Amino acid sequence: MKTLGLRDIIGPIMVGPSSSHTAGALRIALMARNLCGSAPQKAVFRLLGSFAHTYQGHGTDKALVAGMLGFAADDLRVRDSFRWASAKGLAFSFTPDPQADDFAHPNTIDVTVTDESGCTVYVRGESIGGGAAVITRLDGIDVHITGEHTSVVVRQRDEAGVLAHIARCLSDEGVNIATTRMFRERRGQVAYTVLECDQRVSDKVRRAIAEHPGIFDVRVIPADSTASEGEGAKGCPIDEGQALISFEALDFTSGKELLNWCDAHDSTISQAFCAREEALCASQGCIADTQEYLKRALDVMRASTLRPIEEPAESMGGLLGSEAQRMRTFHASGRSVCGDLTAKAATYAMAVLETNASMGRIVAAPTAGSAGVVPGVLMALGEEHGFTNEDLARGLSCAAAVGFLITRNATVSGAEGGCQAEVGAACAMAAAATCELAGGTPVQCLNAAANALTSLMGLVCDPVAGLVEVPCQKRNAAGAAVALVSAEIALAGIGNLVDFDQTVDAMYAVGKSLPFELRESALGGLAATPAACAYCESCMSRS
Repeated sequence: MKTLGLRDIIGPIMVGPSSSHTAGALRIALMARNLCGSAPQKAVFRLLGSFAHTYQGHGTDKALVAGMLGFAADDLRVRDSFRWASAKGLAFSFTPDPQADDFAHPNTIDVTVTDESGCTVYVRGESIGGGAAVITRLDGIDVHITGEHTSVVVRQRDEAGVLAHIARCLSDEGVNIATTRMFRERRGQVAYTVLECDQRVSDKVRRAIAEHPGIFDVRVIPADSTASEGEGAKGCPIDEGQALISFEALDFTSGKELLNWCDAHDSTISQAFCAREEALCASQGCIADTQEYLKRALDVMRASTLRPIEEPAESMGGLLGSEAQRMRTFHASGRSVCGDLTAKAATYAMAVLETNASMGRIVAAPTAGSAGVVPGVLMALGEEHGFTNEDLARGLSCAAAVGFLITRNATVSGAEGGCQAEVGAACAMAAAATCELAGGTPVQCLNAAANALTSLMGLVCDPVAGLVEVPCQKRNAAGAAVALVSAEIALAGIGNLVDFDQTVDAMYAVGKSLPFELRESALGGLAATPAACAYCESCMSRS
């Protein structure tokens, strides 16, 4: 299991509309590109599972091409990637295969890429939620490449002495090996060695490794997180043994463990999670820059809530545009049935989904499809209660702790657990953040999170036409309101019969019991209604 950090929960900062289907898909293509010996010339994408049904509506096609071009997930050029590919001479095609059953994860893509030298690489990737991805097959051999650390992928003959040579080359340049795995079909044949490293791996090291006669080629995949490439990764003196012990003490596996730590250290949840983030990065030999990242995330969140109100833009599918502006106008008319805080939170949540659906820049929190809830609530709280950026950063850290526990022990992927896993999780995160900002105890914060999960349990994921637009936008608005009510209940001192951990377990069980049609396939729920089907037919007739 990947060790989750702050950026995995409050992030990635990305171009919308879907963390799994846009940012995760981009990551798969980017890793495939880095496995090539030279620049890609042609890419063929075979789309499986939910990707086969929703790839155009989620911008998966544009994201895959963007990754093949080397663009980052937050690069606004993603939405124009086809044009950029044409300019750079990259040919590409897509083959959706909705009837296939030769895959394990619902978000799977097979990539065949040919580079400038004429070499062809075959890659299978899985988008596992929140923008993360795993390469599970390389040239017909089962592998496991996460991109969590800098990965060195060596294609070699399966013979003695090769691994020792690789380790020596890395050690000579001061590169620490975090993990090493060998993958092969048969003993003595071609094998792949995948090493995850704590530092950057230079081209000099790559060339040194490739000098061994038993090695065919060496590829380097840079780490996902810029934090792992900080000054600490270059050799800042860190007591690694002490850092590891500290992280083990802070690596909460449940809400109960988190509350025990908070109680023992007289800590808030936000303080506990920030301490965990610092210890995690220290254990990996890098600098966390936690407060800087939180500030950047808040800046992107704020921009994503305000821009659609000031400058509405039509969404990719044409189903959204100007809703947030109309909400603001209605609230200003004095006829609003909601209080100022709830009305603003709902408006801002809707605005973020407009930014997302028009392939603007957002923060997945914890996913792109649920990206409106946390910023909607936090920005409204800041305006109505005068919270500073530092205060809101505390709220965001508390939200991250809750999102971390849900991600670790259940799922935040709509393809795995329905919308209850996306908007439900975001709602729980926002409820806990609200509770902490209002002076609630850690117990009350997790009670608020459990209230939110309970209220949205069973919520299905049924995007019309596979777009992150309808009913996603209104569910984000409703999630913001539910978060505030959930926090209000907890702050009033009303406890829960079922605690946070058991509620997370129940949500996960419900998600697994949902049929495929109700888990982001666009085949059930509202997506299967006559109105939705008529919209899809009109789209096809226009295309």
